[in-house]
Order: sequence, then structure tokens, then C-alpha cells
Amino acid sequence: MSELEELIQQIEELRLNMIKIKEGKSYTDPEVITASQELDTVLDKYQELMMKKSKKE
Repeated sequence: MSELEELIQQIEELRLNMIKIKEGKSYTDPEVITASQELDTVLDKYQELMMKKSKKE
């Protein structure tokens, strides 16, 4: 599996996890914030990889 495919899979898993955690809680709940930050970190890696890829082309 390529790095890009792994990141996409991670993003989907973290997104679903955040949706589950959010149920019945506010967006400011510490658990929701932590899940959101984890997703943000992986999204940043994805964007960085895409930017590098577009520079090569």
C-alpha cells in the first residue's frame, strides 16, 4: 500500500471515530477536540504529500 493510500485510510478511520465520539457531546468536549486534532494532523500530512506530488509533476 502506498503512503497516499495509507493516509487516505487513516483519514477515513479517524473521521468515523470522531463521528462516533461526537454523538451526544458538544464540539468543545475534550474527547471530541482530541479526536479532531488527530484527524487534523493526518490531514496536514496528506496535504503536504499532495503538494510535494504536484511540484514533481
